[in-house]
Amino acid sequence: MSSLDAGFYFIEDENVPMHVGSVLVFDGPAPSYGDVIRLFVSRLDQVPRYRQKVKALPFHVGRPVWVDDDHFNILYHVRHTAVPSPGGEDQLRNLAGRLFAQKLDDKKPLWEAWLVEGLEGGRWAIISKVHHCMIDGVSGTDMLQLLLDFKQETALPEPKEWKPTPTPSTLDLVVDGVRDAVVTPVQHLSALPAIARNMRSLNEILDFGKTVLGSLPGTARRLVTRAATSLNGPIGPHRRWVWARANLAEIKKVRSAAGGTVNDVILTAITRGFRDLLEKRGELTEGMVVRTMVPVSMRKSDQHNELNNRVSAVLVNLPVGEADPVKRLASIRSQMDDLKSSRQAAGADVITNLSNFAAPTLMALGSRTAMRFPQQILQTVTTNVPGPRIPLYMLGRPLVEMFPYVPVASTIRITVGIFSYLDKFTFGINADFDGVPDVQLLADGIRAGFDEMVALAAEAEEKAEAKAAAAKAAVQAASKPAPKPRTVKAPAKATTNGVKPETKA
Repeated sequence: MSSLDAGFYFIEDENVPMHVGSVLVFDGPAPSYGDVIRLFVSRLDQVPRYRQKVKALPFHVGRPVWVDDDHFNILYHVRHTAVPSPGGEDQLRNLAGRLFAQKLDDKKPLWEAWLVEGLEGGRWAIISKVHHCMIDGVSGTDMLQLLLDFKQETALPEPKEWKPTPTPSTLDLVVDGVRDAVVTPVQHLSALPAIARNMRSLNEILDFGKTVLGSLPGTARRLVTRAATSLNGPIGPHRRWVWARANLAEIKKVRSAAGGTVNDVILTAITRGFRDLLEKRGELTEGMVVRTMVPVSMRKSDQHNELNNRVSAVLVNLPVGEADPVKRLASIRSQMDDLKSSRQAAGADVITNLSNFAAPTLMALGSRTAMRFPQQILQTVTTNVPGPRIPLYMLGRPLVEMFPYVPVASTIRITVGIFSYLDKFTFGINADFDGVPDVQLLADGIRAGFDEMVALAAEAEEKAEAKAAAAKAAVQAASKPAPKPRTVKAPAKATTNGVKPETKA
């Protein structure tokens, strides 16, 4: 495992299951359980990690390793269930929330999938869980595409015979772990001259340093701004999971009127959701922020099939204390522009990779301690995973929607995951069951955030159209030639019965 993957593995406990997940909803009719099993088996050859389990070394003398599970059974990992028909969205969300709250068995490959029948409208769903130590959001999307097809009619390949590779002895793994603990830091140190040689010039290095150092005051201001620390607290073993929706057309409408990126508009809508939540709790104050960690994929175009984590992160203050949605969008846009120009995501990735220098034992203790230590810096995690823009199918049935699940950990009680598929965006909001009983307020507030921005954009568009129409009318009026003056004849003198009146001398 990489150091980051090992960190995700080490911090898990009974109250903090560290898997990511999704709910995929399809139009019916539902396939048979046997067909779903055959689909998974036919694709497993492309993902060897799904037949591997984690083996931790004694005293963590080395990072955990992946070994083949010689007792692998697909029927354990792909399961079958149903909700009482006709099952609505509440029933599906509640079922998914209970399944997501359950920790994966670390003695087996760290994934599960559930076929769910009984949804209203003849629909069905797949609930998927995969441990964060083996997959991040971007590679997770790639994995889903292995099970989904671009064509409605697709023949399943015949599964190949699989034989597990014998697991090395514990002694061999310990020896390799000790060697890795010594050799890996040396390798990273020896790579530094090559990295330096790849730099174009000293000026480039100085420019990067100036950019990062120049961003420190802005970063410091973001960290010292008063945050809504009431959102932090201890986490229990149960979860509430709700969702919200948006579409690309309305986001583009807001962008056209107010500027910014798609992600800026999404974060602004999420800000409205947290604002409503805090306001209903009576905890909202002027100038307050909710500080979120926004993961950034560092995965290159040629790394999309690697089953590991390649993510960094930046910190963004969601201005929940600002009543004006236009100003909220401007604040988020300014922060994101600053973060991009300062290359802080790349800098955070360098810092994350410094853990490769730490002894695995210290890394295990450090990861667990860090995630248990009460902190008030972060209140939430907001992660946006772009999905495919073309229709997908499973066993000939069209995929309608997919909703993400992002784990909560440490004292962070709420996370927000965003998926995009076709021209739709879906929000999966995960929360501690006891700590956030009012999480639906957040989901409703996110939807209200889009509604208010779309309304303002429409109003701005109407004003712009009216102004343009008035300007056009003024131009047309100015371009018309002036009318010619008319010649008016003097009226003839009046007559009486055709006789001219006598004139006086």
